[in-house]
Amino acid sequence: MISQFLFLLCFGPLPKPSLSAWPSSVVPLKSNVILRCWSPTRNVNFALKKGRITMESLQSYKLTENLAEFLLTDLHQGNAGEYTCEYYTILSPYTTSQPSDVLLLLVTGGFPKPSLQAYPSRNVTAGKKVTLQCQKPYNVVDYIRFSLLKEGMSEPIRHWRPLGNMAGFSLQNVTVKDTGNYSCVYYQKSSPFWASHPSDSLEIWVTATTLGDNPSVSPSTTSGDYTKGNVIRLGLAAVVLIIIGAFLIEAWYSQKESPRGSRSHSFPGKQ
Repeated sequence: MISQFLFLLCFGPLPKPSLSAWPSSVVPLKSNVILRCWSPTRNVNFALKKGRITMESLQSYKLTENLAEFLLTDLHQGNAGEYTCEYYTILSPYTTSQPSDVLLLLVTGGFPKPSLQAYPSRNVTAGKKVTLQCQKPYNVVDYIRFSLLKEGMSEPIRHWRPLGNMAGFSLQNVTVKDTGNYSCVYYQKSSPFWASHPSDSLEIWVTATTLGDNPSVSPSTTSGDYTKGNVIRLGLAAVVLIIIGAFLIEAWYSQKESPRGSRSHSFPGKQ
């Protein structure tokens, strides 16, 4: 105990690890998921916890570098919940890190799916705003939260408390990177964290402006700049052509005068 106190006094507490889920933290029944715990410190052992219960421990000699992977297979509703991970040194004074941030694992399929709609439209211009409205069926379950999902993302991009039976996810100042397929789920905000089936996928299409994604400059200004540039380029081209023409005319006159000069001095002895 004294050695651990001296270690903390000299080096401070071990920094917390990070915990992520692959392919996603929102997964369907009967699927598999990997929970990855990454430590900034090498030569440590890892532990995965659900709430306050240690689910599994991994020893460093079984790991590659400073990453531990915990595989959960054939998922059921009981696997849903709040997970953390931590690591601890393998040598005395056996110091344990701070726990990672909580990762909420949702196993979908417990409730009917919600609906997802886009307002004012699912086709939007870059720089504008679009609201994705997720609505659950009436009288299904209370005390819930909503999550907005995007295909290709390992975690929900937003969590939101409902307003009645729905939640509005507002995407401000969108860019072409916001283009993609979205869905939403609703879930119990406390244990056992049952979650609904995901909504049907909704494709959002963001169209870039003529300026890339910068709506602050009007297209008319750009058009005027292009016109002015064209006029300048045409003017420079005309000057170059005039200069080239002058050189050609001068060369022509020089060649025309040269034969006359040569004849006048061809026979100086004959007078």
